[in-house]
Amino acid sequence: MSAGVVAVDIGTSAVRAAVVDAEGRVLAHERVVRTSGLGGDSFDAMELDRDVRAALAGVSGQASGRSSGRSAPAALAVAAHIGTVAVDADLRPVGPGSGWADSRGIPRLAALGADTVRRLLHAAGRPALTGGALAHLLEMEASRTARVHALLSPKDFVLARLTGRLTTDTISAAYTLASDVRRREWNLGLLARTGLDPALLPPQSEPSAVVGALTEEAARATGLPVGLPVVAGGPDGSVGIGLLLGENEDVIADIAGTTDVVGRLLPGSDDPPDGAVLNPSVLTGRFVAGGATGLTGGAVARWRSLVGTVEDEELAAVPPGAHGLTVVPSMTGARFPDWRPGSRGALLGQRPEHDAACLLRAAQEAAAFTVRQGIDRLDPSGGLPVALAGGSSRSAHVARLRADVLDRPLLVCAEPDVTLLGAAALALRGSGSDHGADALRARLLSTTRTVEPDPARAARYARLHARWQRLRDAADGAYEEYAAPDGEHTAQDPDGRGRSARTAT
Repeated sequence: MSAGVVAVDIGTSAVRAAVVDAEGRVLAHERVVRTSGLGGDSFDAMELDRDVRAALAGVSGQASGRSSGRSAPAALAVAAHIGTVAVDADLRPVGPGSGWADSRGIPRLAALGADTVRRLLHAAGRPALTGGALAHLLEMEASRTARVHALLSPKDFVLARLTGRLTTDTISAAYTLASDVRRREWNLGLLARTGLDPALLPPQSEPSAVVGALTEEAARATGLPVGLPVVAGGPDGSVGIGLLLGENEDVIADIAGTTDVVGRLLPGSDDPPDGAVLNPSVLTGRFVAGGATGLTGGAVARWRSLVGTVEDEELAAVPPGAHGLTVVPSMTGARFPDWRPGSRGALLGQRPEHDAACLLRAAQEAAAFTVRQGIDRLDPSGGLPVALAGGSSRSAHVARLRADVLDRPLLVCAEPDVTLLGAAALALRGSGSDHGADALRARLLSTTRTVEPDPARAARYARLHARWQRLRDAADGAYEEYAAPDGEHTAQDPDGRGRSARTAT
């Protein structure tokens, strides 16, 4: 029987591992709930390492083939959320890991000067300064900086612990702000201006390239074979987009999870849409424009945890506009396409008759409005369909709502674990599979169903979206103008962890 692969998806809320055979069938699956890093700001890197090993141990019996006569797995690939882990020479974390929402160090980056920032952003393919390895190191205490041996993404930290090797992929490297994304190499000229030692940054490889092998110690901890080839992998959203789009430039991908990650495959790297992040694609030599929106599904989940479960049927019965209730979901700042790190969540227009269904419906609409802003930036014509995958794709109600709010055909992927399967696709490519990106997509993903927007509801949502933007802007302005309660930093406070305002070219 043909060998399969092992895939890992490190999300904000959980770590998932799976064994996937060469035909695309999931043979085993394990999910480990995370207790660190849920807000996206920081996380315990060693706890993450333990969670990954526990998830791998949960599938190792099927992966080894002991119970089925199947060949040992051909490769392992990991996809993970972005962030930074500084490690010492023994691969031990130097301080907490920073997550995708951590923006500390941005004022120090801005202090490098307008010309340096402009060049840095252009080379990095970023419209605005965000957190990353550069910001992480600049913000670190001097006593800790001296101990830093390497700066790694969360995924690269896990791979270093599994293989003993320091490495990164071209997409994760882009999120450090230290890479030239078009050339797929470290930006040594600008690194010299920042004072960052290039030796702290590991070598870059393509996401499907084999970069190491499982050590004896990692094999004992996980139950996987010693010497199992490990590929470079990549950021979770980028890996999911890579599988969902294949080589199709005429569809926009939306990976809807804690945050929505949207992207469009580009023919080249010139002139990405305004406000979009430019990343290398999982396909060698190709590029993707888009970005993560900030909390969307995570905000809905947070409201749900406060008000309780409401069934989809009850949510679907609430009319567009949620009886005048408006939610701003950006609890940890807004990202693509407007880049408002100082934005915070808000609940507006509440009246006594609003119940839990109204609040959750308003939160779902706000998430869809946020996504629409990014998708309209990637395709101002409004004609391209959107391929939806991720946790939200499980709900027929959410798919209907998204199609109406976006006013575009929605191609709903029946397989919600697209990021996990995207990692499996990278492992298959790294193990020598001769299948192209489109063939792997067909093999790993089941057929999609199309949800067309309802013209009347789409027209109403167009008006509601414009109203939502005005209310969001007003809420942001009010938050920045007045001090936060209980002595917290205001959004204008330069000591408020760098979250006050957008810094861009």
